[in-house]
Amino acid sequence: MKESVLVIGGAGYVGARLVESLFNNNYNVVVLDLFIYGKNIFDKYRNNNSFKQIQGDIRNLDIVKSSLENIDYVVHLACISNDPSFDLDPNLGKSINFDCFEPIVKLSSEKQVKRFLFASSSSVYGSKEEEKVIEELSPEPQTDYAKFKLECEKILLNDKSNMIKSIARPSTVCGYSDRQRFDLTVNIFTNQALNNNKITVFGGKQMRPALHIQDMVDFYLLLLKAPPKKINNKFFNISKENFTIMDVAQRIKSIVGKEIEIEVKEIIDNRSYKICSDKIKDELDFVPKYEIEDAVKELIDANNNNKFTDPLSNSLYYNIKKMKEIKLT
Repeated sequence: MKESVLVIGGAGYVGARLVESLFNNNYNVVVLDLFIYGKNIFDKYRNNNSFKQIQGDIRNLDIVKSSLENIDYVVHLACISNDPSFDLDPNLGKSINFDCFEPIVKLSSEKQVKRFLFASSSSVYGSKEEEKVIEELSPEPQTDYAKFKLECEKILLNDKSNMIKSIARPSTVCGYSDRQRFDLTVNIFTNQALNNNKITVFGGKQMRPALHIQDMVDFYLLLLKAPPKKINNKFFNISKENFTIMDVAQRIKSIVGKEIEIEVKEIIDNRSYKICSDKIKDELDFVPKYEIEDAVKELIDANNNNKFTDPLSNSLYYNIKKMKEIKLT
């Protein structure tokens, strides 16, 4: 029998691409999501008996409980994503990113879920001076978004059930998805270069670790299959490379291959992150294989094939714009 995966937040940026890969790997898939960025993301699966989508709020525990029926694995992606989106309404962010997390973990254990994978963030480390920011370093989250990610990690690791529990601490993801985002560094700059002929860099010296979206998806697939003793009650950094924001802009300019202006604006931004992913190589034999260039080329192809509608201003591609538009509470 095929195993079943509940992807909480599965209609988001990473989730949309994860769902596709789960199908390709012969899983039954259930998606629980608000679907505020469009209900048609998974139209191609609507007649597939291996797919089910549930529109609902993860703060409604009755919906969560019903979604967990006959589920083998949970991948928890749902959150108000990144610092600016969280800061738009901190109370909303806390209610979604933290308050309902422990009840979801408890319901999952009660439903005898075999594995629970949680999407945390590399931002839990804060700004470190070390060249290699490894898992053994003490977290020093600088924002509420990062603080609540860390608190959720603690909740999951303190769960005493028999669930296999794993935590991913990804860097900033980039590349194409059926639920596209243009409010992430590589994606922002590529969109600006393609459609405005100008990249606007705020600061430029801040370090950002980058990760192709398919590498993120492939890592979740690995965690679903890895031997329990290798992943249980563990957290893993996942990143490809660390760049300054200016480096990213210049690389994108060279890939796009036309006259692009890079405008620099000064800003006070203490969020500078460097991530080392040696642990996933040493312990799980996983090495991210895609480059920033691959993500940019994907976005160029999608743009040239008219997969985006008004990409510079359409709220479908921008979390904060959509949250304001629908007055999410």
